[in-house]
Amino acid sequence: MLRTVGILISVLFAIATAILVWPQFFRLETTFPIAQVIAARPVLIAAFLVVAVLALLLMLARPLRGFAASILIIALLGAGANGIVGAVRGFGDDALPAKSDASLRVLTWNTAGAAVSAETIAGVIEEQQIDVVTLPETSEEVGEQIALMMRESGNPMWVHHVNIHPDVPDGPQAWQTTILISAELGDYSVIESSTDGTSNTGSVPSAVAMPVDGEGPTIVAVHAIAPRLAAMDQWRSDLAWIADQCPEGDFILAGDFNATVDHMAALGMHDGTMGHCRDAAIDTGNGMVGTWPADLPRLAGAPIDHIMASETWRASGSIVLSDAGGSDHRAIVAQLEPTD
Repeated sequence: MLRTVGILISVLFAIATAILVWPQFFRLETTFPIAQVIAARPVLIAAFLVVAVLALLLMLARPLRGFAASILIIALLGAGANGIVGAVRGFGDDALPAKSDASLRVLTWNTAGAAVSAETIAGVIEEQQIDVVTLPETSEEVGEQIALMMRESGNPMWVHHVNIHPDVPDGPQAWQTTILISAELGDYSVIESSTDGTSNTGSVPSAVAMPVDGEGPTIVAVHAIAPRLAAMDQWRSDLAWIADQCPEGDFILAGDFNATVDHMAALGMHDGTMGHCRDAAIDTGNGMVGTWPADLPRLAGAPIDHIMASETWRASGSIVLSDAGGSDHRAIVAQLEPTD
C-alpha cells in the first residue's frame, strides 16, 4: 500500500512539475492558479531545490528511499528545466549601448500614483536620455510637471493623458495613464477610442498615441488589470486587446502588462511576443528580472512590466532600474534601433 501511494504521489508530482515548467504545452498559462505560480520562475527554481533537499533527507529512511529518489530526480529536472528557460531569457544585464542619432530610448514606470515624484522621474529621463515615457497610474498634473522640467533642461516633451473616469474627482490614479514624447519625434495625439473607452483595456486604462503626420511609431502605453481570481476573464481580455495593438507596422508597446511572457504564449504572431511586437528585455538578457514587487530581490519578483516593439525596431539593450523611487514597480529602459 505504501509503495502504491508513493508511486501515485511521484506521478502527480511529475505532472505538476511538467505543468509548471511549460504550462503553454497544456494551455494552462492563463488559468488560475497556474498563472500566478509561474509568474516568478526563479522562485520556482528555489522551490524545486528545496523539495530536492527534503527528498535527500527522506532517503535516509530505508523504507522511503525509492520514493524519495524519484521525487529528488523530478525536482532536479524541474529546477534544471526552469533554469534553462531562465538562462535563455536572461538573469540580468545592466548595460546600455551608446545612443546614436537613430536610437530611440523608451522608459516605462508604474509609479503607484504619487509614490514617485515628478523630480525623480524627470531625473531618470534626463540621465537615461529618454525619448518616450509611459507612466501607468500617473496623473496629468505630474506629467505636466515633468514636461516643465524637461523644457527647462532643453529637452522638451509633449504630455498625453487618459483618465477613464474624469467625472470622478480625486479618483484612484490607477484610472489614469500618462505618456511623454520628445518634441523631436513630432506631434502626437491620443486616439479617441482610448479617451472614450470604446476600445481599451477594461478596468485600468491604456493609451494609444499616434503621430499626427503619420511619420513615426504608434506608442501604446499599456496597463492591464492584475490577474486576481475575480478578474481572470478581464485580464485575459486585456492581454488579447494589447496583442491586437501591435499588427504589422511601426508600433511600440510599453507599460504594466501584469503578465509575464509565459502568459503571452498564445498571443504572438510570427516571431512576436504580443502580436508582431517582441519583448526588449528577453532580447537583451533581462527577461527574468522581476519588476514587481520592488521590495523583493530582483530575481524574486515577477517580470510583468515590458517594452516591446514591432519588426521596424531592434532592441540593442535594456536595464531594469534598481531604485523604484517609492513605487511597488521597478522601471525599465530599453534602447531601440531602426531595422531599415
